[in-house]
Amino acid sequence: MGIDFHNQENRHSYSARGVDDTWINFMRDLIPSSKRNKALDIGCGGGIYCKGLSKLGFKSITGVDYSKTLLKDAIENCKEYNHINFINGNAFNTGLKSNEYDIVLERALIHHVNDLEQLFMEVYRVLKKNGLVFIQDRTPEDCVLKGSNTHIRGYFFSCFPKLSQKEANRRYKSETVKYNLKKVGFKKIEEFKIWEVRKKYQSKQQLLEDLLSRTGRSILHELSDAELKELVHYLDKKIHDNDIIEKDRWTIWLATK
Repeated sequence: MGIDFHNQENRHSYSARGVDDTWINFMRDLIPSSKRNKALDIGCGGGIYCKGLSKLGFKSITGVDYSKTLLKDAIENCKEYNHINFINGNAFNTGLKSNEYDIVLERALIHHVNDLEQLFMEVYRVLKKNGLVFIQDRTPEDCVLKGSNTHIRGYFFSCFPKLSQKEANRRYKSETVKYNLKKVGFKKIEEFKIWEVRKKYQSKQQLLEDLLSRTGRSILHELSDAELKELVHYLDKKIHDNDIIEKDRWTIWLATK
């Protein structure tokens, strides 16, 4: 059925989280202090990672998203940050100035688009010379790792194998991402793996209730209500009722203009 990001319940499920310290520390190690001036977050959603970029010391941060509904959440989410601003725009044609930004972040965006070359051309245009782009998403391999108390997502696919194909079809292979970055002119392309803490749960019951609400989990919108209940019953048997620190594995591609 797919997720409707304009739905009131869904939009808030993607703006209420905080950024994991693992991500902050990872990015801090990769971004030189000389480049922490102007940042652009394309596909910013509810502004979560704009706040993350602020923690890294960026003086000016712009978030772009096509959804006016999500941008309302982003503006509210970042209302205390005078150096963060948001615009409604298209990832393929942001309308922003060329050669303007020190870094561009595109997190969890590329699996929503079908033309990586055009997407990366726009990133290349708005970046300053020697600017950095960070593309973060899951590859098919990241998604279907074995399920555990820390990798809850893996159980989705062992319970419903049909989701594995769905996930594989909407995620890009690493080679495809790197090919398109290189094709538009990026250099020094590097690939990293990172485990981000998604959420810490005080109990298994809290996790199961979170799953029933499909909070921040677009893949669960592919299941009917009956199938979702079946998944929760399956997880109730698989997961131990202690130390539930849910993590997701991501791939990050770093490239230089």
